Amino acid sequence: MKLEQAAIAVLETYPQIYFVCHAKHDRRQNNADGLSRRDSQVLQHLDSEPPVRAGELARHLGIGAPALSAAIDRLEERGFAVRRAYAADRRQTEILLTAAGRTVKNSASVLDVDLVAELLERLTPAEQDRAVEGLALLARAAREISEDPEARWRERS
Repeated sequence: MKLEQAAIAVLETYPQIYFVCHAKHDRRQNNADGLSRRDSQVLQHLDSEPPVRAGELARHLGIGAPALSAAIDRLEERGFAVRRAYAADRRQTEILLTAAGRTVKNSASVLDVDLVAELLERLTPAEQDRAVEGLALLARAAREISEDPEARWRERS
């Protein structure tokens, strides 16, 4: 399969999975973990490795540095995220997800774990392994892109 065909196949198949397994939207101001929509949105963009640079995340989310900083303060207070300086001047920070943050992030995932399990049950064990392997490969490629700080959320023209 040619690269363009593979890209189109991902574009066509991923939305089918997303639509079926997407968790119901919570329209309340705060979710079950007491996080605001903004805090949850920030949490969903964090990972333990690679960390996310604060400035890039603010640009990606379309929010100002003060709003992001306030959200990170609240996530840090709850033990869901930590900041660390990455530049010599210590003014530039990156944010990492903690183990507690990962648990909350997974519970607030855009995908419903029970629906994903139901989806996987329809596959043979060998197919389940292949499906997870394929997603892991795509995730690895995404992490490689994210090693280039500007590539993570680069605007395409």
